[in-house]
Amino acid sequence: MNGYGKVARPDPCVMELVSRLAREPWTDRPSCVHPTLSAVARAVHDHSSSAGRRALLPLAPSFLGTAQPGFESTARLVSLCVSTALVGGELTTDERRRLSRAHQTAVHFLTGQDELAGSARWWFPVLDRVGQSESFYRTFVAPEHAAEAVSVTARAADDVRLRGLLKQCLAVAGSAVATAPSIVAGGRAPI
Repeated sequence: MNGYGKVARPDPCVMELVSRLAREPWTDRPSCVHPTLSAVARAVHDHSSSAGRRALLPLAPSFLGTAQPGFESTARLVSLCVSTALVGGELTTDERRRLSRAHQTAVHFLTGQDELAGSARWWFPVLDRVGQSESFYRTFVAPEHAAEAVSVTARAADDVRLRGLLKQCLAVAGSAVATAPSIVAGGRAPI
């Protein structure tokens, strides 16, 4: 980790409230929330003022049930956060390179047109052969990319803009949930 997720939390995180609403153990990584969306929420919380953190709490119910698998919703979240960071602030050369590669990889997963970039060129083919590429991207790679992008965006953004970015991410995750096939008891989609 590059340090962008290591900020002391004096106020409860919106993800901790979500864990309570979902009747999960107290955590800032509830299983009912998409891991990348959860990383964005934690990063927005960490870079908000105390008043900004409190303003995030009413969003808690919107996070419930967003933990849908799939490259599309994950890549859309990364693409949104990274493109916001790339156009909205001053970046170091290393940050610009990492975020550009993250964006290129997200676009690849959305369209299949661009080449995989950065380390994804190496891990994706190996993990794809064993059926683990999506979960690895969704759980480990994408949250790191999104959290770094929020950290970069936060340098030039106030609480309102950060909350707006989080709301956009919720809309992306919510649209993925709305278009996912509904699951009935027994774990099967209706025919």
